[in-house]
Amino acid sequence: MLAPKKIKYRKHQRGRTKGNAKGGFHVSFGDYGLISLDPGWITSRQIESARIAITRHMKRVGRVWIRIFPDKPFTQKPAETRMGKGKGAPEYWVAVVKPGRVLFEIQGVDLTLAKESLRLASYKLPIKTKMVAREGLEL
Repeated sequence: MLAPKKIKYRKHQRGRTKGNAKGGFHVSFGDYGLISLDPGWITSRQIESARIAITRHMKRVGRVWIRIFPDKPFTQKPAETRMGKGKGAPEYWVAVVKPGRVLFEIQGVDLTLAKESLRLASYKLPIKTKMVAREGLEL
């Protein structure tokens, strides 16, 4: 699973997810992409399961790019612990996603295979998504 090697601070604040994506909203590398329609957090496990769904359906033909990276630590306190005594320990990593952000890109497959593999990947994600094509290509 994806996780950063080194970070400056062990624990982050939650922050806000208002507005649209400021970058990463064009299909840059592949022919087809999966963009987010909702804001949210996507865990490293969800990214990995979506990637596996894409590559299995494409039967390892073509190429896949993951355009998001989980660099925000998510902390949790242990179960049945009383309030107070500080913030919990980091449990897993999340990627902050805003509407319009490209999540995955694929190349080297035909349109029907691309649609089906990105549809299978969207089921693994906690947000609404939409398939888009690079400029000049039709869906």
